[in-house]
Amino acid sequence: MARDSIRIGSGAGFSGDRIDPAVALAEKGQLDCLVFECLAERTIALAVRAWRDNPDAGYDPLLEERLSAVLPAAVANKVTILSNMGAANPVAAARATAAIIRKLGLGPQKIAAITGDDVLARLSPDSPLMEGGTVAQWPGDLIAANAYLGADLLVRALAEGANIVITGRVADPSLFLAPMVHAFGWAWDDWGTLGQGTVVGHLLECAGQVSGGYFADPGVKDVVGLAELGFPFADVVANGDAIISKLSGSGGCITTATCTEQLLYELHDPACYLTPDVAADFRGVRLEERGADRVAITGGSGTARPEQLKVTLGYHEGFMGDGQISYAGPGCVARAKLALAIVEQRLKRLGPEIIDLRLDLIGVNSVSPVAAAPADQREVRARVAARTRTLQGATLIGREVEALYTNGPAGGGGVSQFVKPLVAAASTFIARDQVMPRIHWENVP
Repeated sequence: MARDSIRIGSGAGFSGDRIDPAVALAEKGQLDCLVFECLAERTIALAVRAWRDNPDAGYDPLLEERLSAVLPAAVANKVTILSNMGAANPVAAARATAAIIRKLGLGPQKIAAITGDDVLARLSPDSPLMEGGTVAQWPGDLIAANAYLGADLLVRALAEGANIVITGRVADPSLFLAPMVHAFGWAWDDWGTLGQGTVVGHLLECAGQVSGGYFADPGVKDVVGLAELGFPFADVVANGDAIISKLSGSGGCITTATCTEQLLYELHDPACYLTPDVAADFRGVRLEERGADRVAITGGSGTARPEQLKVTLGYHEGFMGDGQISYAGPGCVARAKLALAIVEQRLKRLGPEIIDLRLDLIGVNSVSPVAAAPADQREVRARVAARTRTLQGATLIGREVEALYTNGPAGGGGVSQFVKPLVAAASTFIARDQVMPRIHWENVP
């Protein structure tokens, strides 16, 4: 039976997001659903690599910690959980979730794991890339290809009684659209309403960003209580109109300004914001403050969904080596420049092993190049970063910076170094009939 309204909370906007604001929403938010959006473009390729090394891995590394904290209140208050924390291995994520439920004695619960976004085996090497060229022509080894699924299988899982839905690559607003479609019974060709629901999902998908996070600019856009930032929730009615708010007493603010910034986030064509569910039209969206930390969202629309699904590709692109050292006091910039010159000369021996090299003075030219350092520069950090073909070559970067302790300018200190494999992201498209999502059930009696 269709409902009159639904309250959907946003529990995370990225993999490493805070956990306590989501716990507060589960405890006090009187929610129907709590959504955790935890996948970025490169995240899933890194998860694929972890899954290949261990068939029980490949899901979000914070899944156990996050759900252990949130599930007691969510189960007690009958809050449905939806999340893409399954990353490259939703089935293993569902099993891990079931283990948490058993450990905490929270059963019975039905967990749906949605798979099928992995299209690596069905992707044509001749598929054109949005960045130019084809899949086969992109430099590096292709390690992952994941299609952006829509809300349809999530809605089916909810209709079949899922308390928790865990997915891999699903379009961010689709995670929020699914409980709306389930609650209100929207038709899959009701493009205008699906477009409005997608607008609401887009506003919620980055969690704290709509509550003043990534918005504050002291003296220009002041935000109080960022250390206790409250995550948003939306009260949505049957036509898709919504009011976005947050818990009373939590930090941050929800205003037309914060909502406008999030509305424009990653928005290219306001008339055609493509998702697997609908081509959303943002041009008629209206934001209206309805009291403190309450903004009404109306006017979204849409047209028919695209015939193809976007696919994010992950390519292994070598390794990154990074080394940093600090200099302070009179002449610090000149000493840091000398340090960089020394390391650059030393690294020439690597020859073609180095693909890209950066030499930065952090605080001077690492973000925006400038003609000269300020006259009163009191400290600076020299950074050497390189993309290399091998792990051994990347390791040498930090070692050469560390050697500056006794082989470089006076007064260097605070060396740090790290090495990591690099994954590059590219995008292509695939026909819908080449993508075959499935629901796997993991039930806890």
